[in-house]
Amino acid sequence: MPFISQKGDDACLSVRVQPRSSKTGIAGRYGDQVKICLKSAPVDNAANKECCQLLAKTLGVPRSNVSVMNGQTSRSKVLKVEGMTPSELRKALAPVLGDEPEAGV
Repeated sequence: MPFISQKGDDACLSVRVQPRSSKTGIAGRYGDQVKICLKSAPVDNAANKECCQLLAKTLGVPRSNVSVMNGQTSRSKVLKVEGMTPSELRKALAPVLGDEPEAGV
C-alpha cells in the first residue's frame, strides 16, 4: 500500500479529505491516498480534529496518538499514527479498504 509509510518508529498515512460530506467515514482508495469523508467544515481546525478522531477510532488507538503531520490547510494530508508500525496499520486498515492483509505481515 503506497499510502502507508514510516517516520521513525511510527506509521504515516496519506489521506485525501472531503469536508462537508453527508456522512463521516473512510470511503476507500483515492489514487495513492485513502479518501476520508467528513461532516465537519474546514473551519477552526474542525475537519482535522474529526479526521484524527475517525482514524483513531477505526484503528482502536487513543485520539492523542493520531496527528496531522503535513497538510493542515490542504485536502491532501499526512497523518502520523504513534505507536503503530506500517505493517500493523496495513492490517488494521485492510478490512475498511476491502484489502486482504499481506501474507507474513
